[in-house]
Amino acid sequence: MEPRISANLSNQFEWPIFFYIVCLVLMIKELDSNIVFITLAWAFIVGRVIHIGIQILTSNIRLRGLVFTINFIAVLAMWYYLLMTA
Repeated sequence: MEPRISANLSNQFEWPIFFYIVCLVLMIKELDSNIVFITLAWAFIVGRVIHIGIQILTSNIRLRGLVFTINFIAVLAMWYYLLMTA
């Protein structure tokens, strides 16, 4: 199980960086109180927690891929929202 934990820790510094950056930019532009942004941000956060559990506790690649796709779409939509409101 230790390699899974190491891989998961490494993953925490990869894709979530895009989430952190878009959140920071939206806060600077004072667009962070929009319900669309808040919903997408929570979808990403909940998805990451689920992804952590799946990655550490199981070896189900399909399920992990599905959760990753949901997280990917949430962050992509946040970037789209940022670009459309800029």
